[in-house]
Amino acid sequence: MNKTALITGASGGIGKSISETLAAEGYNLLLHYHTNQNAAAELAEKLRETFGVHAEILQADLSAPEGADKLTSSIDQPVDAIVLNSGRSHFGLITDVDNATVQEMVQLHVASPYMLTRNLLPGMIRNKSGAIVAVSSIWGETGASCEVLYSMAKGAQHSFVKGLAKELAPSGIRVNAVAPGAVDTNMMNQFTPSEKEEIADEIPIGRLARPQEIADATAFLLSEKASYVTGQILSVNGGWHC
Repeated sequence: MNKTALITGASGGIGKSISETLAAEGYNLLLHYHTNQNAAAELAEKLRETFGVHAEILQADLSAPEGADKLTSSIDQPVDAIVLNSGRSHFGLITDVDNATVQEMVQLHVASPYMLTRNLLPGMIRNKSGAIVAVSSIWGETGASCEVLYSMAKGAQHSFVKGLAKELAPSGIRVNAVAPGAVDTNMMNQFTPSEKEEIADEIPIGRLARPQEIADATAFLLSEKASYVTGQILSVNGGWHC
């Protein structure tokens, strides 16, 4: 029987690549989106036609307090894998960030992943099996000036992964994170082409990551090839700030 994976933020660049990679491995997919319904629907149709898997789209705003409960209430089947990929960056001085933005970012990156995972865990624990991967960020490890809020949220994700991995290991459930550096997705559109070139020049490998490279790392951590790997933050950053 095919395994089922929930992927949050599936309609974005990294989420789409993860979805395609897992579908190619035979996973049935629950594809979460917030606002981009057309992209999510097109992705689901492509996965069904190309790989013959079940692919279903689910809407929820994970930056809202009720988002995680709304999403999990729409899932009526066991889930074998969870990919916590929803997120957005925030650039600005700490003194310029209002309280509402702080609350939304913490909800999106910390509280909702916590609640979503909590809601889906009983089935995994009953089956004594499962894998969870959070798509985090290099800034969760190193921190970044003018991205303090984002760095804080991603650092909290890393602590969540490490603590939860220890709690769930006796139940046969593994928990890890992928921490990308600069990835060539729409999230980089806040930078001009020349600024992107400057960032690429800072990276020892000399370029931005491709979304597929993040997807491959995620798929590895979900797979049996990583059966003895848990509580780890896998940096995929081309040697940047390593």
